[in-house]
Amino acid sequence: MISNKEITLSRSSGSFIPMVSGRDIRLNRITKNGKMVCIPMDHGMTDGPIPGLENTHDMIYLCENSGLTSVIVNKGILKSLPRPVNIGLITHLSASTSLGPHPNKKVLMGNVEDSIRLGTDAVSVHINIGAKEEPEMLEILGMISDQCQNWNIPLLAMMYPRGENVKNPYDPNIVSHVTRIGAEAGADIVKSVYTGDIDSFKSVIKSCPVPVVIAGGPKAKTDKDILEMCWNAMKAGAKGVTFGRNIFQHRNPPSIVKALYEIIINAKKPNEVINLLGKRK
Repeated sequence: MISNKEITLSRSSGSFIPMVSGRDIRLNRITKNGKMVCIPMDHGMTDGPIPGLENTHDMIYLCENSGLTSVIVNKGILKSLPRPVNIGLITHLSASTSLGPHPNKKVLMGNVEDSIRLGTDAVSVHINIGAKEEPEMLEILGMISDQCQNWNIPLLAMMYPRGENVKNPYDPNIVSHVTRIGAEAGADIVKSVYTGDIDSFKSVIKSCPVPVVIAGGPKAKTDKDILEMCWNAMKAGAKGVTFGRNIFQHRNPPSIVKALYEIIINAKKPNEVINLLGKRK
C-alpha cells in the first residue's frame, strides 16, 4: 500500500533517507502486501447477536489463522478479548441500531486515543452519503480524520451511498463520488459497494486517490458469487475486501477466508480456489 514517508537527514552521509512512520507500521498490521482480507464484525451493535456472531470472539479465533489480515470490531469486543490475536485490529467508532428511529444516522461512540489504549491498529467510521443526516456524519468523519493524523493511526472510512437522495446505490457516478469524499476527508482506505462490473468499478478506482476495498453486502446465494465478486473487484483495481455475512455466516468461515486470501494476495482465479471450500465447521 502506498504511504507517505517521513524524511530525515542522515548525520553520517548528509543524504535524505526515508523512514517508516507509525502509520506505515500500523497499515502493515492490517494488510498484507498492501492488500486486505478483513471481516467487519460490528453488526452486534446494529442488529444484535445475528447468526455467526452469537460469540464474536469465537469467530475471530476461528478465522485468524486462515489468511485473515484484520477484523473490524466495536470497542467492547476489543476490550473483552480473552487473549491477543495475531491479526490486525480495527476499532469501529460510529454506530446506530435497527431499533432506533434513525438507523441511517451514525453517531460517534468512541475516539482515537481510547482506541489506542485498547491496542487498536486502526479505526473506522461509517458514513451514509445521501441521508438527511449526512452533514453530521461528515463532521464526524472530519474530526476522526484529524485525530488519526495527530496519532499516526490509519483511518478506514466506510462510505455508503445510502439515504433519501440515492436512487441507485450502485450507480458508478454515485459510488465514485462517495469514495472520493472519503479520500478527500483524509481516509487512508475507503470501503464502499461494488458497482457490479469491472469496467464501471475501474472508473471508481481511478477517481479515488487512496486504496479502495469492497463491502460484501447481503449474504450471497452461492460461493461462486462471493469469489467472482472478489476476483472482478481485484481486476478492476480494488485492494481487497471487507466481507461480513458472506464470511461469518458461511458454512465454513475459515475456508472462505482462505479462498479469498488466495484470490486477493496470490491472484488466484475463482475456479482455482473453489476446492478450498469445505464442509461446515
